[in-house]
Amino acid sequence: MPLYEHIKRQMAEAILVGSWPPGTVLPGEVALAARFGVAVGTVRRALSDMTAEGMLARRRKTGTIVTGRSPHHNLRNFFQYFRLHGGSGSLLRSTARVLSLVGDTASEAEASIFGLQSGAELIRIQRLRLVEQKPVMHETMAIPAARLPDFPQQATELPQLLYLHLLERYGIRLSAVRESVTAALASDEDRRLLELPSPAAILVIDETAYDQSGTAMLICRHRATTDGYCYLNEIS
Repeated sequence: MPLYEHIKRQMAEAILVGSWPPGTVLPGEVALAARFGVAVGTVRRALSDMTAEGMLARRRKTGTIVTGRSPHHNLRNFFQYFRLHGGSGSLLRSTARVLSLVGDTASEAEASIFGLQSGAELIRIQRLRLVEQKPVMHETMAIPAARLPDFPQQATELPQLLYLHLLERYGIRLSAVRESVTAALASDEDRRLLELPSPAAILVIDETAYDQSGTAMLICRHRATTDGYCYLNEIS
């Protein structure tokens, strides 16, 4: 995938989760290039595509502005690590609430995926995703601690845009994801966090995300309600 596509995903995530709300005037091309660690030409291509798709607008004397419109005809250009959509297929704006942030040791299965020794130190993060203040998904992540020196120690310090933080702070760009999707009955924890009745069905997405070198960087299990929502994955 071309580098400018990765930059589009990073910028689209900022729009999707509300970090860049409609009306936001983006920094200049030079500042964005420095932020993402790429050439100005790469940023210019990403901005040009996003403008053509309607996410951004160029205004003389003002600069590049977030329009608030989503390119529903081309959803793959949005950040693809969160694909929960409304029943109509519309892309949802979500926020993440950190429930816990702890240090732990890797199981044999996790160590095998990460290429570490069993018992290596991991960072575990549990988050709750909300759409319009309604809980729709909770997720548990594991990340090798050795790759993230000086990672936030408190849940309140964790950035809302975790993947963007990995890129900006550590130079780690998540470039590929492998997922398995299954259905399950909601557990007691699912019902409590997602405010579900009993019994209820949920979607379970097991994900491994890889960095730009192809090394496993993150293991995550998402558990989501599908009541009024769908999990959409487009390949084109």
